[in-house]
Amino acid sequence: MEKHSKTIDIVKNKKIEPGFEPSMKILSRILKTMTEKGPNVKTSLSLNINVNYTRLAKHIVWLEKKGLVESTIDKSKINVGLTTKGRIFASTLSDD
Repeated sequence: MEKHSKTIDIVKNKKIEPGFEPSMKILSRILKTMTEKGPNVKTSLSLNINVNYTRLAKHIVWLEKKGLVESTIDKSKINVGLTTKGRIFASTLSDD
């Protein structure tokens, strides 16, 4: 349970350690999954892209700081969805 509260804290406070470098592979998988499946509870997103929950939280916060996704916290569930800017950016990544 302590790990879960740490993740909620990361998302609520929008703080990641200085020098955090996101993985482009993970960012790409997050955006692709969210484009295909729409807004998602972070736990499901973590399972869909096969990434540790806390690691996912750091990437989500990074994406939020760029204005590409937004998180809403409903009780203990964290829902994540693409912003308009995020949908446009994700579509440019998937264009062939």
